[in-house]
Amino acid sequence: MPKLAESLETATVDRWLKKPGDYVEMYEPLCELITDKVSAELPSTARGVLVKVLAGDGETVNVGSAICLIETEEADAYAEIPGGALAAGLQPTEDAVRAAVREAGERPAASASAPAAAVAAGQEMRQRYSPAVLKLAAEHGIDLARLAGTGMGGRITRADVLAAASSGAASAAQPQGASAATPAAAPQTAQAPVSPAPTGAAGSAKPIEPMDPRVQVRSGGLHLSESPRIPTIEIEGHEVPGRGEYFIDVTPIRNTIATRMRQSVTEIPHAWTMIEVDVTNLVVLRSKLKDEFKRTEGINLTYMPFLVKAAVGAIKDYPIMNSVWATDKIIVKRDINMALAVGTEDSVITPVIKNADQKNIAGIAHEIDDLANRARHGKLKLEHLQGGTFTVNNTGSFGSILSQPIINYPQAAILTFESIVKRPVVINDMIGVRSMVNLCLSLDHRILDGVICGRFLQRVKENLESYSLDTKLY
Repeated sequence: MPKLAESLETATVDRWLKKPGDYVEMYEPLCELITDKVSAELPSTARGVLVKVLAGDGETVNVGSAICLIETEEADAYAEIPGGALAAGLQPTEDAVRAAVREAGERPAASASAPAAAVAAGQEMRQRYSPAVLKLAAEHGIDLARLAGTGMGGRITRADVLAAASSGAASAAQPQGASAATPAAAPQTAQAPVSPAPTGAAGSAKPIEPMDPRVQVRSGGLHLSESPRIPTIEIEGHEVPGRGEYFIDVTPIRNTIATRMRQSVTEIPHAWTMIEVDVTNLVVLRSKLKDEFKRTEGINLTYMPFLVKAAVGAIKDYPIMNSVWATDKIIVKRDINMALAVGTEDSVITPVIKNADQKNIAGIAHEIDDLANRARHGKLKLEHLQGGTFTVNNTGSFGSILSQPIINYPQAAILTFESIVKRPVVINDMIGVRSMVNLCLSLDHRILDGVICGRFLQRVKENLESYSLDTKLY
């Protein structure tokens, strides 16, 4: 399992694109992976025959672990490693060897050279902390140098920090003598409940008053420490008789979307605002250019390139819209990388137009067409999904006129372009039929407020309404 991102520790195998016995070319996709950040195809790093799959569909594995065995063309002999892995002239990874040795009932210490290499690698890995680990350690006051990591090569994981925080060990603020005093103090603490008398500063403690039994107390409802109750479902994988209901298995990609949406709505305080825009001139401009554009460029000219261009222009005027919340500071991104929400039959993904501020309308149209096609045919690569700083969503393609999108975590805002509808509008005390559209903005209220977002939307509105028949695409 390759290291797909700096803070990534595990990845889930969505499905295998090859099966044992298939011949695999160099860089040919082996399987589809799902991580907390992206979904991507894993290319083969060797040419040969896929001998065995070590991680099945839906299985989550650690970064650095072996997930399959490939018999290369250079192999001239085969040998059976205990546990079923074929050595076959391959150079198995350290994790694969350790797994095979464990399966055979041997201890890794049997190897003379492996421990020394593992210790050296472990010392190197221990010094590398992910941003999530540093953030948790800062929040809980954990001294990372005093923790023993359980991750790959002894690396400290988020679970290690959370375990230390819950146990109270390795606190950065803890005095050195505290660890020695704690075991002695523990038995006293365990015996203390026997006596109702207050300990320590007894004179300053308020005495506990007995409760009046006539006072009514709540006997039902949900306590704050309880999780919401989930309805019990007894039947597995079949229709519920009489109600026409049926079950659908949660796929890894659906589970990833659910996790990230929950993370966004629980960590980001969402606020929402909307503005109405007269795009009559834009509609006329597109109608004039779309046939010629299709003939010369080979792709359809949609409204999205115009919206992206208008949004990018407004972000240049209000850079705070292109930012990220980082606990004790706000990071304003210099590059404007516009993410596009692209829906497929069973999911939604957000490929990114890199440096969108450096492209004209025609260039943005080509980027949108390419990314949308890749997304709908499962051809996106990892680099297509990384680095987004602001997201736009064309919910108007479904006929929607109003929506409240969830922010693409950890960005600061997301803008939707609703359906264009003709409506009677009062202009200079006269009623005219105009092409109108709603722009909806969800914002991170930790970073953005109504004033700045209102000005941003006004600038997007001005940019969209400034399109005319003289607007150039190139």
